[in-house]
Amino acid sequence: MNARAFPKPALRPYLSSDLPLLAEIRLAAIEQLTADDYGEAQREAWISIFDDDEILAQNLEKGLTIVALIGGGPAGFISLHEGGLIDQLYVHPAAARMGVGSSLIDAIEKLAAARGITKLEADASDTAKPFFEVHGFEAVHRNTIEIDGLWLGNTRMRKVLQPQMARDGRP
Repeated sequence: MNARAFPKPALRPYLSSDLPLLAEIRLAAIEQLTADDYGEAQREAWISIFDDDEILAQNLEKGLTIVALIGGGPAGFISLHEGGLIDQLYVHPAAARMGVGSSLIDAIEKLAAARGITKLEADASDTAKPFFEVHGFEAVHRNTIEIDGLWLGNTRMRKVLQPQMARDGRP
């Protein structure tokens, strides 16, 4: 397989017209990519808390949201909220392990550092935890979340960012 099989995604800011496709990406990612770590009932409960597209739109608009495009269409997205919290990071299953998530996390790290944010945090699903670890995040503590009588676990991950370097090499 050559590098052309997995084109580097283009990145751009979230547009309100992206909402239906981003909602589909999130749904597909939860349904398909987390099956080894969460049971069917847990995944259905997880999906149920994301049932309202208007709430998703508000959430994406209140943060810094970046969309990854492959072939001109959305393949994933990341949303950074106040205080350096990565609120959402989802990649469509068809684009998983193609560098989409890595491109998104790299971009959000650079943007956060440029804005003076000194650390990033995320509540990573058991599925996403290894991804965050590969990108330099460390586990802080384990969380359990109750949704409709079912318990889901995730891990608070943290990464301290390096100060943004000026063009002359000084922080």
